[in-house]
Amino acid sequence: MSHPTPIPVPRRDTGAWKLQVWISFGIAASLCAIGLAWLPGADLDRAFMVMGYVFCLSSAFALAKFVRDNEGRRVDSPMWKGVVWGAFFVAMALTGWGLVRMQIQPVWQAYLLVSWLFLISSTFTLAKTLRDAYETDLFEARLAGQRDAAIAD
Repeated sequence: MSHPTPIPVPRRDTGAWKLQVWISFGIAASLCAIGLAWLPGADLDRAFMVMGYVFCLSSAFALAKFVRDNEGRRVDSPMWKGVVWGAFFVAMALTGWGLVRMQIQPVWQAYLLVSWLFLISSTFTLAKTLRDAYETDLFEARLAGQRDAAIAD
């Protein structure tokens, strides 16, 4: 007697989790923006830090995507792997260097450091949450297509 193969049920994040992820990302981005907008010191230092934070943000999203895309098997070239990882480390190193070399009070440096790390952490969490939702949508669409094909037969 054969048993029917159970249909896998896609797992979705709860609305509370998604809200928390978006709120955390929004708070982190806001804290960084506020800190950089009110940062004492030279305009050039402020501009450097803004560029560094944006570079870190975009490279963190790219790294999260790269790692997820290559989770099961390698789909990207070794050169792209070097570009993605290199960009992330360069962004983090240059931003950290800029933060350390700035002539500002230690409390400002601590504020910028913590808000910057919060931004990077919440970026990875947001990227994962968005990717999970996308993959669940694809999975459900495939299931619906299989059900439709079975009904048509």
